[in-house]
Amino acid sequence: MSQFGQALRRGVTSKYKLCFADSLSYVRFVSTSPSVQVHRTPIVRDVLERAKRKYQKEDEDILPFSDFLTDSFGRRHNYLRISLTEKCNLRCQYCMPEDGVNLTPKQRLLSTDEIIKIAKLFVHEGINKIRLTGGEPLVRKDAVEIIEELGKLGLDTLALTTNGIVLPRKLPQLKAAGLNLLNISLDTLIPAKFEFITRRKGWNRVMQSIDQAVELGFNPVKVNCVVIRGINEEEITDFVQLTQNKPIDVRFIEYMPFDGNKWNFKKMVPYQEMVDSIKQRWPDIERLTDRPNDTSKAYKVPGFAGQFGFITSMSEHFCGSCNRLRITADGNLKVCLFGNAEVSLRDALRSGMPDNELLEIIGAAVGRKKKQHAGMLNIAKMKNRPMILIGNRQEHRGSNSFKPSTEKNFITNVKSEFKSRDLKYESLLKCMSLYTKIKTQGSLLIHQRQYYSTKIHGDGDQLQSNQNDESEIANVGRSENLKLTHTDETGQAKMVDISHKPTTTRVATATGEVFLGEKVFQLVKDNKMKKGDVLNVARLAGIMAAKNTSTLIPLCHNIPINKVEVDIQLCEDRHGVVVTATVKTSGLTGVEMEALTAVSVAALTVYDMCKAVTHDMVISDIKLISKVGGQRGDFHRK
Repeated sequence: MSQFGQALRRGVTSKYKLCFADSLSYVRFVSTSPSVQVHRTPIVRDVLERAKRKYQKEDEDILPFSDFLTDSFGRRHNYLRISLTEKCNLRCQYCMPEDGVNLTPKQRLLSTDEIIKIAKLFVHEGINKIRLTGGEPLVRKDAVEIIEELGKLGLDTLALTTNGIVLPRKLPQLKAAGLNLLNISLDTLIPAKFEFITRRKGWNRVMQSIDQAVELGFNPVKVNCVVIRGINEEEITDFVQLTQNKPIDVRFIEYMPFDGNKWNFKKMVPYQEMVDSIKQRWPDIERLTDRPNDTSKAYKVPGFAGQFGFITSMSEHFCGSCNRLRITADGNLKVCLFGNAEVSLRDALRSGMPDNELLEIIGAAVGRKKKQHAGMLNIAKMKNRPMILIGNRQEHRGSNSFKPSTEKNFITNVKSEFKSRDLKYESLLKCMSLYTKIKTQGSLLIHQRQYYSTKIHGDGDQLQSNQNDESEIANVGRSENLKLTHTDETGQAKMVDISHKPTTTRVATATGEVFLGEKVFQLVKDNKMKKGDVLNVARLAGIMAAKNTSTLIPLCHNIPINKVEVDIQLCEDRHGVVVTATVKTSGLTGVEMEALTAVSVAALTVYDMCKAVTHDMVISDIKLISKVGGQRGDFHRK
């Protein structure tokens, strides 16, 4: 190690400055005199600053644990997660973005030798636990050989996180190679739902993997379950029941935001809510003692062979005891799962950098690790890798996008939306019944003021707008000159074919108001609502709603969104808020519905966050203000 590197492993207080002796043969600390100018690269300055903050000891006092793996808050990192691959044989919805992600070229991924070299370097500095993740790590052909090499490093724990699809035929080899801890991902005990969540078959093989792991003596076998409201939260007690006769540890994971997984805080089921639901069936569950650095809060039903726990990354973070570092498949070091800062160890290795300099880079990255992550609503706004590219939990992805198109998927989505909003199932049936009537009746009687005429010109395929026409329209379905574009000649609902349209830039702006009343308005203005920051949460909800319009409005096209802006202004003279949303796309059809949906959901979110104080609120005057682009011309409300 360089003299400078050795110096940085020794402690200094704020009363001293670090400098080199004239002979440069040793390092000591001197009082207030100016320090000698040393290396001025950003990394070195960061390491120096970390050393100043961290220790308050004389230069002969050196920590027994590597300084390079100890951050500025005294957290010692002895657990390394290494992603072997970005590829996966499943396509889990919460893990892989719907439009897919591009796979990193093979030559930019870590080779087997590079993985082993990095692992040895970390183990030498104090790492005693390594977990291999993916993607799906067992998709990598040399996974068994890598585990065999890692098994020679004297680790206390050599672990693997897998989806279990190919595990049964490889598990005996893995155990013989040195694997001693196993996490298997499973989010549902219902085969059909498994296929819906993962977009693939394979539930039976996952269950086989769990049973085989138990038989081979893995104890406990950890089963990771991501809980998402409207998807699988009703299965929590069924998973706990699995622990009655099996020595397994079911870990319920709060739904976390990652790039592209369309995270919504309303879909997250917090830890305490899960505990309460379990207590309804087993009131006497026991809270177990957690070991240092455990991520899971452990529980047990008395008399059951296994246990269960909760990974509460969102509702009750465990950043204070974090001892984990991550290496992505392309060789980047991530010191925090939710952080977007990364350091390329691959590039350093391939440049021929010696180990001592590589350690200084690692130490600088660890030293910059923050005290805790930014909180779930802020995390949702941060740019970060999709989960599949990080190597955490059930990391599934691929290069092909998934586009649900079947009526079965549509109905499932609608049911989920109703359930997530605590709406009555009967309401869904009424809506579906009304939809059926619209389909079969063949004509609609509509009495409303229209701001567009829909007169058919020429062959009837081209619709032309007249924004000044405010004619009363009745018996639309029966008119010889007027036609709804979303119904065919028989009155059946249909999606409009837009394939012939040119790609143009389209922008739409909508607005709406929520009248709160004086008391609620003041609480919102002062940011004193118990549920949190009303305006920021509503703004986030509006943005998310715009991006999900096609899943809420049956015949809307799923189009790429270039930009969504949601602005919420307080209106003191009326004790309300005004919501304005602007959506932009470069596509084949307009974004009026996206803008209107954004306003509507933002307004509903304001109502939801304030209803504990009063229900005497009014959502009013949601309307399109303008739209630009498209063959029907521009529209601007006067």
